Amino acid sequence: MATDTKTWAPAELEEIALDLEPKGPEATLQWMVDNFHPSLYLACSFQQEESVLLDILSKIVPDARAFYLDTDFLFPETYATRDTFALTWPGIKFERFHNLTPEQQAEQYGDKLWASDPTKCCSIRKVEPLKRALSGVDAWITGVRRDQAPTRANAKKVEWDQKFGLVKANPLADWTLDDVWAYIKDNDVPYNELHDRSYPSIGCTYCTMPVAAGDDPRAGRWAGQDKTECGLHPSESGQ
Repeated sequence: MATDTKTWAPAELEEIALDLEPKGPEATLQWMVDNFHPSLYLACSFQQEESVLLDILSKIVPDARAFYLDTDFLFPETYATRDTFALTWPGIKFERFHNLTPEQQAEQYGDKLWASDPTKCCSIRKVEPLKRALSGVDAWITGVRRDQAPTRANAKKVEWDQKFGLVKANPLADWTLDDVWAYIKDNDVPYNELHDRSYPSIGCTYCTMPVAAGDDPRAGRWAGQDKTECGLHPSESGQ
C-alpha cells in the first residue's frame, strides 16, 4: 500500500510499462495498488471491461475505490448494473460524480445539446465531472483496450496522463474483446445485459445505438456524427 506521494517521470513509467507489457492485468493492478492505494480510482462505466477489472482488483484490495460519471442519461440497464456490481463487490464504494441537471443544461445551452453539439455535451456531463474526480487522487485505472479504436491503439499498461496530470493504467490494453468475455464466462462475473442486445460499447441513451454483427464495436457511439471519443481518453491518439 502506498504511504508517500511520489513524482513519476514519463521515462520511468515507460520502463515500468515495458516490464508489465507481457504480463496479465493482475500485475498492472497489483503495481497500481502497491504504489497508489488508497489514492487510486477505478473509472467505472459499468461495461464488460469493468466486470473484469473489478473482479481482479477486489481480490487484491477488497476496499478498492471506484467512481462513475452519472450523466443523467445512462440506460436503466446501466444503473441496474451499478447496483449489481455494488452487491457483488460490497467492499468497493462506487462514488458518483455529476454536473448540471438536464433542466439546467437545457436552460443554459439549449434543448437537446447532445444533438446540436455532442462534444460540448460530453464536456459538461463527462469531462468536467472527471476532472473533479481525478483532482482528489494520484492515479486512475481505465478499461481502455488498444483494439477498441484507432485513437486507443497506443495505450500503454501504465502511462502519464498529461491532460489530468497523474498516472493512468490500462491493465487490459493488450486484451481483445474475446479475452474479456472469456474471463467473464470463466469467472461467472456479472455484466451489463445491454451487451447481449448488440451494444458492445455503452454510453448515454441519446448517443448510443446497437451495432450490427461484424461492424466496428464503437460504431454505435455518436452514429452519424464526426466524433469517436468523449474526451476522457485523449492521450491514446498520440497527441
